Amino acid sequence: MSTAWNSRYALRTLRAKGSTIRELLKVTQRPEVISFAGGLPAPEVFPVKRFEEACRGVLERHGRQALQYGPTEGYEPLREMIARNISRYGIVAETENVLVTSGSQQALDLIGKLLINSGDRVLVEAPTYLGALQAFSIYGAQFISVPVDDNGMCTGELEASLRMSPKFMYILPNFQNPAGVTLSEERRRQLIFRADKYGIPIVEDDPYGQLRYEGEHIAPLVVLDYKTLSSHDGLPPANVIYLSTFSKTLAPGIRLAWVVAPSDVIGKLALLKQAADLQTSTFNQMVAYETAKDGFLDQHVKLIRQVYRERRDAMLEALEEFFPPEVTWTHPSGGLFLWITMPRDIDCRLLFRAALAENVAFVPGDCFYANDVFEGCRHMRLNFSFSQPEQIHEGIRRLSMAVKMQLRRAAHPALEIVEQ
Repeated sequence: MSTAWNSRYALRTLRAKGSTIRELLKVTQRPEVISFAGGLPAPEVFPVKRFEEACRGVLERHGRQALQYGPTEGYEPLREMIARNISRYGIVAETENVLVTSGSQQALDLIGKLLINSGDRVLVEAPTYLGALQAFSIYGAQFISVPVDDNGMCTGELEASLRMSPKFMYILPNFQNPAGVTLSEERRRQLIFRADKYGIPIVEDDPYGQLRYEGEHIAPLVVLDYKTLSSHDGLPPANVIYLSTFSKTLAPGIRLAWVVAPSDVIGKLALLKQAADLQTSTFNQMVAYETAKDGFLDQHVKLIRQVYRERRDAMLEALEEFFPPEVTWTHPSGGLFLWITMPRDIDCRLLFRAALAENVAFVPGDCFYANDVFEGCRHMRLNFSFSQPEQIHEGIRRLSMAVKMQLRRAAHPALEIVEQ
């Protein structure tokens, strides 16, 4: 129904699009559906008891502070803990370099607000995280896409894209969402050198970095930037803004993430955050700090790795057992997702409907592409963290039935007419 508000909306609302994944999740809420669609952590690994103790302790010892306004930059003990923890990965940061945000999505929104003028180009991977495309599109970003393979972004194809002068690059180097691939160390170094050569900064989004199940840790881009480049004034380079989150290690419901950046960048982001929400919940930050401190988070992450590795392995084994040879998939070393590639004549948007008829769901790959949506249509993203191994086995069996039917229809188009 038309209202008087229709003529009042800002032009940027024309660029606002709903999350395909969130719309799909509405469809997949039926209890009989096994859903690989959401990027959901396993609720059974949430440290509920530890949170309960932390909530009680915060209210008993610091109740008045916890229920009061706090600084925009975040609860200082939590910021100190973040700076201390990331230093183990070689990231050099003081408290003044850390801004706590209300989830990673707010961090992406603030970065878009800080850096993007309408029409600015942003270089992204193809495919890339849907939430980043949403956040940046609101501010009028135009996207330059560089494909990924099993070793992450194809840096050999970067040169022409960088000549188009993107405002910045948005990169997910570890167990990328949606593809599950990891940017190799060699390509990370190539990326850093090319970024320096063309003067293009990098936004490094690393929500899954701690969730490695096999292989050796690879230094973050922000560390390689610091170690391998030197500036003319003797100061370390500051070409990378680093993002991470507690959503995948503690719980997504507390909505806590952080940005690590030079202090002047943090200052600008803090001003924008003040205008958005004044500050992230004091209570949530204090509870997260009490929950994570004294080495608990380190031990808890070990449990998460164990559970998710088992589920990843269950999905890979089921794919080997049930899927036809024409279909390929990534073998992620960590994270929450793997990426299925179908033959070129298969549209995974149509496959989704067939899969739902088998009571199983996934996310079609087209929504993860900024530009080449047609290429995305032959892919699908599967999440393995949320489902138990036996559910994964049954869900992949069901999905394979839909896949085989789509392959038969593609090979024999008349079959679809007969079935209708």
